[in-house]
Amino acid sequence: MSHKFCPDCGSPCESQIPEGDHKPRSVCTACGHIHYVNPNMVVGCIVEAGGDLLLAKRDIEPALGRWTFPAGYLECGESCADGAARETMEETEARVESLGLFALLDIPHIAQVYGVYRARLIGEHFAPTPESSEVKLVSIDEIPWDKLAFPSVATALRLYAEDRASGTIRTHTGIVEWSGEGSRFDLANYRLREHRAH
Repeated sequence: MSHKFCPDCGSPCESQIPEGDHKPRSVCTACGHIHYVNPNMVVGCIVEAGGDLLLAKRDIEPALGRWTFPAGYLECGESCADGAARETMEETEARVESLGLFALLDIPHIAQVYGVYRARLIGEHFAPTPESSEVKLVSIDEIPWDKLAFPSVATALRLYAEDRASGTIRTHTGIVEWSGEGSRFDLANYRLREHRAH
């Protein structure tokens, strides 16, 4: 159950399957309000600068000390592309121009949808921030595959590397599925299901 108490009136909630529904929801015992919990939208940028990519070393948990492209939760009132650019600025101080959606990945076991955009670095400035201890440009061959922060990041970067090698950048969809065993941070415990490239 997602809510112990109703955010609207403060009364206790209980798990019920509302009439006409098929799943248990948190329902207020006083006002009857049904509280839904929906997946979080994460947005980020694979930032291109020449032939290189901009990566950041995380200075916050989870995955402290591991590498990622800039990404984070979408805020209310912003588009996905704008949110990805904002996260890039917050994590790397880099200004970017969106080149369009690269991948939309479902991650059901942690209730996330991951929108990854390609972006072009504007100017030459990037720097560490309170969220990133190090920020640098790397070639495809220099991506630290064994030190990446999240399977979603590794999956998107692998698709990008494959596209770059083929000479055609496509838009990808799929489900990043955890096996249910082992670390949730180890890419070996995941598979990309229902992958489509457009």
